[in-house]
Amino acid sequence: MPPHTDLQQALLNWFDQNQRELPWRHGYSPYQVWISEIMLQQTQMDRVALFFSRWMETFPDINTLSRASETHVLKLWEGLGYYSRARNILKTAKLLVAEHQGKIPDDHRQLLALPGIGPYTAGAIASIAFNQNVPVVDANIERIFARIFNSDLIPGSTEARRLNWEKAEEILPKNHAREFNQALMELGALICKPKKPLCTSCPLVSHCLAFKYDLVPERPVPKKSKAIIPIDMATGILLHHGMLFIQQRLPDDVWGSLWEFPGGRIERNETPEQTVVREFFEETEFNVMIKEKLTTTIHHYTRYKVTLHCFLLRLQQNSASNPTLHAAQDFNWVSFEDLQKYAFPAGHRKLISYLENIRHPLTHH
Repeated sequence: MPPHTDLQQALLNWFDQNQRELPWRHGYSPYQVWISEIMLQQTQMDRVALFFSRWMETFPDINTLSRASETHVLKLWEGLGYYSRARNILKTAKLLVAEHQGKIPDDHRQLLALPGIGPYTAGAIASIAFNQNVPVVDANIERIFARIFNSDLIPGSTEARRLNWEKAEEILPKNHAREFNQALMELGALICKPKKPLCTSCPLVSHCLAFKYDLVPERPVPKKSKAIIPIDMATGILLHHGMLFIQQRLPDDVWGSLWEFPGGRIERNETPEQTVVREFFEETEFNVMIKEKLTTTIHHYTRYKVTLHCFLLRLQQNSASNPTLHAAQDFNWVSFEDLQKYAFPAGHRKLISYLENIRHPLTHH
């Protein structure tokens, strides 16, 4: 009997009985697999299912997507975060239409050449969409392997990555890559969880060395937690003749091409009120005055905890209403209702939602 046959069959049987009903598992369209895999990066499964269905209703195929504006794509992506993923999807769609007849290639090397597609995503598309014998390794699989093989390597280290990809290739059953790779990911999501894994329900418990040696809590080796970095910022909604000022961030900036209310980081010995007035002048050359404090929002982004002080502003008397942009690529004066047409970073979207929920007078202008 070939090595790992029992492990392979046990996992495949478990997946056949326990796989979740997911929209991209109907037919395994390469386009749907690609979009789902990009969405699943850094995002919870339940959120992705909702966004995925909405995306497919709007962009049912690659040709439709390739004709979309970046603004439309970013707006549909709003709430998933890590917006470079959405921009790369649009770049890839245009490239597929121009060079691949609007189809996703089944060649692993050609997949790796597409914007935003790395080794994991290329492997996922090749194996899940085309059932090619290509392994995958994601965070779930790294955790499973650390426990099954009782690895004491530091997760994410060069040696751990090398070993994990070797093991993934070694245990992959030929001609069953679609089911097996998904089964590994599903096992990590449902059973071999980061905390409180359900070992007694695991189909691979008899193969797990960490379970055998009572080392499951120590596998993977815990990473050193990174300190949370606090950032204090101020922003303002500028109201002029019933319209609100928004500007579009530069393409290569953080949250590139999203829309925002101007603002920035609070400097040493500076109040939030002073910051928002200064930032508005530096970014737009508007001279503004504070009308009222609106709220303070808190947003967590990777290692950062962003506290955003939000104000309602008006132009000083005799100030021009056309900006000179120094930190943005475009601007608009819009009604409060029209803000829904634009994609904003999470902190600014929280501000808009807050004003809606408290029925602030601003929402009725």
